[in-house]
Amino acid sequence: MDVVEITAAAALCAYSYHNFLNLSHSKKIKQPNKRRWWTTTIHRNRTKQSMENVFVELLYEPSGEFENFTRMSLSDFEYLLTLISPIISKQDTQLRDSIPAKIRLAITLRFLATGDSYKSLHFLFKVSSQIISKIVPEVCAAINQVLKNEVKVKIL
Repeated sequence: MDVVEITAAAALCAYSYHNFLNLSHSKKIKQPNKRRWWTTTIHRNRTKQSMENVFVELLYEPSGEFENFTRMSLSDFEYLLTLISPIISKQDTQLRDSIPAKIRLAITLRFLATGDSYKSLHFLFKVSSQIISKIVPEVCAAINQVLKNEVKVKIL
């Protein structure tokens, strides 16, 4: 082999290596994205059954804790629930179960009874504070709607 052929072969190798580097840099292997959850861990473990269990435990506490928790008797709670449950109930979707009307009413009554922040209710009910901020006005509007004929307002 003479010098010209060796130089041509070296140039071809260098050109091929340069193209290989450009190709490998342009097609970087992307790392798989970490799965992003749109709910936090505390909410992912929440089910209708777990919410019902906490509520039932509170209901059957013999020392009257339910009345202290909601500031109303169980019979008044159930009466109010029968009136507003058709208005505040939501449908389940394939992505998640809806929050039951009983829990929606309990969240609202606890908020009205204590004035707790949405953040503290978030830890108590395992429902995000963003959802609680939507639940409370919806339930209050439903209570106003069904009880508007029961309440008399005296204007001074």
